[in-house]
Amino acid sequence: MSRALAGALALALSMHAGASEPFAKGLLWRVSKPGVARSWVFGTIHLADPRVLEIPEPVLRALEEARSFAMEAPQQLGQDWRLQEAVQFEDGRRLEAIIGAEAYRQAHAILAPRAIPDEVLARMKPWAALANITVTPEGYGNVTLDEKLLALARGRRMEIRVLESLEEQIAVFDGIPLDTQVALLKHALEHRDWLASMIEPTLQAWLRRDLVGIHAVNERVSARFPYMTQHYRLLARHIVDNRSVTMAHRLYLPLRSGRVFAAVGATHLYGTRGVLRLIEQQGYRVARAY
Repeated sequence: MSRALAGALALALSMHAGASEPFAKGLLWRVSKPGVARSWVFGTIHLADPRVLEIPEPVLRALEEARSFAMEAPQQLGQDWRLQEAVQFEDGRRLEAIIGAEAYRQAHAILAPRAIPDEVLARMKPWAALANITVTPEGYGNVTLDEKLLALARGRRMEIRVLESLEEQIAVFDGIPLDTQVALLKHALEHRDWLASMIEPTLQAWLRRDLVGIHAVNERVSARFPYMTQHYRLLARHIVDNRSVTMAHRLYLPLRSGRVFAAVGATHLYGTRGVLRLIEQQGYRVARAY
């Protein structure tokens, strides 16, 4: 997933799972089946915080053992035009008319300093505006953990596989009902600082390899803003559950060959609808390695 899309919605990805579900703790998982070379699935966090860029030794060893590297689609050079095209309405609709004058004024105040042209903002879809108002904490670098892993894989001349295309990602966001897009955007504009404060506890849970803890942070959002719960759950269904199915499907053939290192967002690992359970249903044994 492109950085703008991934970072923007990091807090909303896991509003729907319960603490009793499987795969509750661990970031690196070994995938094995008799007669097939083992593979690995690693749960990343789509941030450029220096703390997540210190890749643990067990993860590096797994990467060295693998022959191919699979990840959520990186943004390819030359695709900027397609993303810019996709984030704008093409049917004459305008963002201000959809979200109201006050919310539009707030969005403009945040996005104008980011060199987003007024004519682009005027046609921007609510989900794209939501992605672009995300707060990036000070001191973050320019490379996310996913991008660092990709660079390491390329340096080892591993085969690179993508688990979803840019067009598929765009379709996921376009598929979110418009009323939910609007509700999430207006909520984020009104409570931007509070939502940004949830980044650190989410990061701390990831550093502890605590997938339940990541979900618990998101439950704070639901508890504080119960009127938003249905919208966050609907968002999670689209960008976690549905995408997890796609990722597991795309891993089917590579896993049969073995020695794959798959890097996906950690929220895709947890629970009965996650990538790990879907891989188990393909007949593999999935065991925590780190």
